[in-house]
Amino acid sequence: MSIRSTLVAAATALAVGIGFITTPIQAAENKNVKSVVLVHGGFVDGSGWEGVYEILKKDGYDVTIVQNPTISLDDDVAVTKRAIAAASGDVILVGHSYGGVIVSEAGTDPKVAGVVYIAAFAPDAGESVSSLIANPPPGAPVPPILPPVDGFLLLDKSKFRDSFAADVRPDLAAFLADSQVPWGVAALDGKVTQPAWKTKPSWYLVATDDKMIPPAAQRVMAERAGATTVEVPGSHAVYVSNPAAVAKLIEQAATSIK
Repeated sequence: MSIRSTLVAAATALAVGIGFITTPIQAAENKNVKSVVLVHGGFVDGSGWEGVYEILKKDGYDVTIVQNPTISLDDDVAVTKRAIAAASGDVILVGHSYGGVIVSEAGTDPKVAGVVYIAAFAPDAGESVSSLIANPPPGAPVPPILPPVDGFLLLDKSKFRDSFAADVRPDLAAFLADSQVPWGVAALDGKVTQPAWKTKPSWYLVATDDKMIPPAAQRVMAERAGATTVEVPGSHAVYVSNPAAVAKLIEQAATSIK
């Protein structure tokens, strides 16, 4: 080997060693990293995603938690789209409960690679929360929603844990009840125009002990959406009580995107 060849080889080795040249393995790993945007539902804010957030971050995902105002669907979609726009690269968009309506509408964004529903509404075009809950199946639990005040809804605090978060530790369930975010009636009436699940791959987690959205209704919506579906024992707040199962499905979605 000539002196020049020796120097070139040494310089290349040094550059790789200190990170100036990316090896093929590193490039492949970077390409597979996805961003995750988490969207909460009615009566709560984004803090309930903390457990899911910590798992995803530990596993190397970029995570954004949307704090939508739950006043109107249009407003919530706008807030979510801003989060999508700010995210790095392709996005796995995740919605819980009413958040499923938001991600169904916002998920048509070109940056969204897939949509994940967690015990969520997955409406078709022209549907809203109001229309989906209009005819509950016989014997289905009735959520303890109080009469609207100034156009906003709350759950009865004394019945919150049993209906929304039965498997969440009592002190945390009490905190969720006391920190409720009033849910605008206008948001419940917001209709989806073009649901993302018709054009994007989707996943659905059915919470089998849910007393807010009947599990049977969740299964019907998941099947209609053609979603890859898993069933997990848990209340409507399964994303709080079992963040590992929720994060697992989100990561399954992220690693399934080619």
